[in-house]
Amino acid sequence: MDNQYAWRRHRENSCCEQFGRLHHHLHRHHHEFLRSHRVFRYARPVVFLLNLIILVLLFRWAGIKAIGIFFAVVLVVKEIAMFVFLKRLEKRIIEPIQELQRGVEEIAKGNFDVRVECDLPTDVGLLTVSFNEMAYQLLQGEQVKAEYEENRKGLVANISHDLKTPITSIRGYVEMLLEGEASPEQRERYLKTIHHNISYLNHLVDDLFLFSKLDMQKLELKLEEVPVRSYFADLMEEYRLELEPRQVGLKFVDLLDEERLVRMDGKRVYQAINNIVRNAIGHGPEQGLSLEVTLYRRGDWIAVDIADNGPGIPQDKLPLIFDRFYRIDTERRKQFESTGLGLAITRELVQAHGGEIAVTSSVGEGTCFTVMLPQSEESR
Repeated sequence: MDNQYAWRRHRENSCCEQFGRLHHHLHRHHHEFLRSHRVFRYARPVVFLLNLIILVLLFRWAGIKAIGIFFAVVLVVKEIAMFVFLKRLEKRIIEPIQELQRGVEEIAKGNFDVRVECDLPTDVGLLTVSFNEMAYQLLQGEQVKAEYEENRKGLVANISHDLKTPITSIRGYVEMLLEGEASPEQRERYLKTIHHNISYLNHLVDDLFLFSKLDMQKLELKLEEVPVRSYFADLMEEYRLELEPRQVGLKFVDLLDEERLVRMDGKRVYQAINNIVRNAIGHGPEQGLSLEVTLYRRGDWIAVDIADNGPGIPQDKLPLIFDRFYRIDTERRKQFESTGLGLAITRELVQAHGGEIAVTSSVGEGTCFTVMLPQSEESR
């Protein structure tokens, strides 16, 4: 689950509490208002009859026709005004409140796609706008829940597959070794395969453990002021010693004008860079792969470009490569088994340092990852 899920769920819980309070107050005030309105509405005929009786008595006893006509006109005008007033009251207050009440009842039933129409520039209209906004947030919350549940199922399925495949392989080779019929060459090959699968399992468990700590925001970074030129020079020298025997070219270009400080956890930044390098090696050509790492300054950021001459990534897949358990290759190659967590972890680690990561790629022309880390105040 990404950090945005927790934030959205928190916002959804807040909306639920607001809806609960809204439902309670609206239900109580709505019934009180309707009760008062019914009393007022049913009292109108009674008042009209009383006024009519008074007029009849005036005509009969007082015989003052002019006064009786005057009172009759006043009564008719009053009743017309009262009728118009009540109609406006029903249209502008009672009917919108009834619509809100129905909307709240739909929300209570779990129908978060409900909307209430009210274009009146009144407090009830503003209340309706707030209701629709909260309903929309609850709808988003339900969609996040569905997405989270889908991701949870996918997570379990992927972990099960990633664990079962190497374990099955290890078990098969161990059984063949126990049979004792393998030649020395075969035993050596079996043991290398077992070692490879064990290394992969260890890598998978490490990635899952690190990703879970990042996901729960429980990863503690040991931040220090690190001279970034020296750090990357040493790191590239380590990679050069490792990659040369594998016929992988590595070029490091330092474009910084002077030593710069970056507040970072060197171990975690190494993990982020290493995941990109391993990804390039795993997806690159078996012969002729080359990497070019460029260190430079971009405004207040220290940027690192890691470019390769690999097959590149199709444009429709670029937005997905940082998703957890996403693999560009639908079929795994035997020489490269990816957990599908490497780039997702890289993004989380970079963001945990307050940095950013971007990628550009063209099919047949390679891929370039750009990691940007904020400079320390002393270096600006």
